Amino acid sequence: MKNLELIQRFFFYFKPYTGLFLLDLFCAGLTTLCEIVLPLIVRYITDTAAEDISLLTVEAILRCGLIYIALRVVDSAAAYFMTSVGHYTGARVETDMRRDLFGHLQQLSFSYFSHTKVGQIMARITSDLFEITEFAHHCPEEFFIAAIKGITAFVIIAQMNLLLAVVIFAALPVMLVVASHFNHKMRQGWKVSRQQVGEINAQVEDSLLGICVVKSFTNEAYEEHKFAEGNQLFLKMKKRIYTSMAGLTCTTRSFDGLMYIVVVMLGAFLMTKGKISSGDFVSALLYVSMLLTTIRRLVDYAEQFQKGTTGIERFFEIMDAPLEIKDAPDAKELKNVQGDIQFQHVRFSYPDEPETPVLQDITLHVRAGENVALVGPSGAGKTTLCNLIPRFYETTGGTILIDGQDIRGLTLKSLRSNIGMVQQDVYLFAGSVAENIIYGRPGASMEQVIEAAKKANAHDFIMALPNGYETYIGERGVRLSGGQKQRLSIARAFLKNPPIMILDEATSALDNESERVIQASLEQLSQGRTTFTIAHRLTTIERADQILVLTEQGIAEYGTHAELLAKKGIYYALYNA
Repeated sequence: MKNLELIQRFFFYFKPYTGLFLLDLFCAGLTTLCEIVLPLIVRYITDTAAEDISLLTVEAILRCGLIYIALRVVDSAAAYFMTSVGHYTGARVETDMRRDLFGHLQQLSFSYFSHTKVGQIMARITSDLFEITEFAHHCPEEFFIAAIKGITAFVIIAQMNLLLAVVIFAALPVMLVVASHFNHKMRQGWKVSRQQVGEINAQVEDSLLGICVVKSFTNEAYEEHKFAEGNQLFLKMKKRIYTSMAGLTCTTRSFDGLMYIVVVMLGAFLMTKGKISSGDFVSALLYVSMLLTTIRRLVDYAEQFQKGTTGIERFFEIMDAPLEIKDAPDAKELKNVQGDIQFQHVRFSYPDEPETPVLQDITLHVRAGENVALVGPSGAGKTTLCNLIPRFYETTGGTILIDGQDIRGLTLKSLRSNIGMVQQDVYLFAGSVAENIIYGRPGASMEQVIEAAKKANAHDFIMALPNGYETYIGERGVRLSGGQKQRLSIARAFLKNPPIMILDEATSALDNESERVIQASLEQLSQGRTTFTIAHRLTTIERADQILVLTEQGIAEYGTHAELLAKKGIYYALYNA
C-alpha cells in the first residue's frame, strides 16, 4: 500500500479524538512562535542600531525581551500539553487498534492460523503497535510544525527580498526528491526487518514451549545455533536500513552547507547593492538555520515515519484477512437443541489443497441422544468430520443439519455454545485450576466447578495440590501430568453441559485405572446427549449406538460393535489387531 492510502485508513482511528488531535496540532503551532518571532526581534534590534543607536532604548530592549518571555511561557504550556495529552491520545489510538486487531484475530478461521506463526502475530500486536503510537503522536506534529515554519519563513524572507527567498527554497524540492529515494529503501528495509522480528519471536516461543524436548535430546547448542542465524540475519537487515539512513543524513548535511554558503554569499552581495539591510541579512540567516534544524528533525523522524507506516501496513494486512467463516446476514439463534444431526453428501478439502479431498460424499444421520463412535486409520478425516459440526471449517460441498436447520444459517455463537469438545491435544490456560475449569461456563459458581471436577474424577488430585483449586498450573498446564490435564479438560466439558458432545481421544492420556473411571463418567455425560467419540482404543466404544469405520474413501462400514464383528471386515481386523 502507498503511504497516502495507509495514512488515510489510519486516520479513521483518530476520528473519536478529532478534538484532541486538532488541539494538539494547535499547540504544536504555538511552539513555533518563539522560533518565528526571534529572528524578527533580532532584525528589529539590528536595523534600529544600524539606523541610529540612540533609538535602541532600554525600554525598547526590555519590550522585546518581555515579548519573547511571554511567548516562551506560551511555548512551554503548549509543549507540556503535547507531551502529556498528545502522547496519551496516541496511546488511546494504539489501544483501539490493538482491541480491533485482537477482535479480528478471534474471528479468523483455523485455516489462517495454520499458515501464520504466533510469533509473527505477537510482533504485530505489541512492537508494531508501539511504533504506530509514536508515529501517531510525533509525525503529524512534526510535519505540521515544518509546514508552518516553511511557509512563514518563505513569506517573511520574500518580503525582505524575493530573489533570496526563491534561491533558498529552490533547493528544497531537490532535497525532498533525494530524501524520498532513501525513505523508500528504509521502508522496505523496516518491513523486512519487522518480518524477521516476528520470525525470531516465533523461534523463541517454539524453543521455550518445547524446552523439555530440547533438553531431552540435549539440543541446546542446536537451538542456540538456529537463534544465532536468525539474529545475525536481523543484524544484516538493520545494517541495510542504517546504510540508507546514512545516505539520507549525508544528503541533508550536504544541502545544509550548500544553503548556508548560498545565503551568506548572496546576502552579502545583496547588501553591497543596498537590496537588503543588515537586519534582513541576519534574520534571513536565522530563518535558514530554523529551516535546516526543522529539516534535520524531519530526517530524524524519517526513521520513526518509516517504522510507523510499516507497522500500519502490517496492521492492515491482518485486518484485511477475510473472515472465511462468519454469520450469514439472516442467521438465526439455535435454540431448544435436541441434537439430531444429518450429513448430506458432505465433501471437504482444505483451502490450500482444494484438489486433495479429505472427506468425500459423507451421508450420515445421527439421531438425538445417540452415541456415535468414529474409528479408522490416521488421516481418514475423523477429527475433520467432527470439526465441521461447530463450523471450525466450512464444508466444500453438501449440507450439515442440526434439528433440521442448516448450520450455515445459524449464528456461530449459538451453534458453538451448544457443542462441547474434549480434544486429544489438551490446552490449558496459564492460571489456576478453577479458572481453567470455569472456562467451560464463565460465571459458574465454585460449587458447580467442584461438582464438574468430581464427575471427571479430578477432585481428589486437585485437593492434593498445594492450593487446591487455586493452584497455579503454569503455561499450558506444565505443572500437571498428561492425565491430570486431560481430566481438567473433561471437567470443563462437564461444566459446559452442552446437548452435543465431541470426544476426540478424550481418554488417550489416562492410565488404565483412570481410564475406567473416566469412561464411566463419559458414559454418564453421554446420556441424553448426541455424542461423537473418536477413539483408537476400540474397547472404549463397545457400547456406542453406532460405530462408523472411516477410510479415505468415506464411510466403509457402520453398525453396532456386535454387528461389525460379525461382518469380519475392516472393524473386525482393527479390533483383533
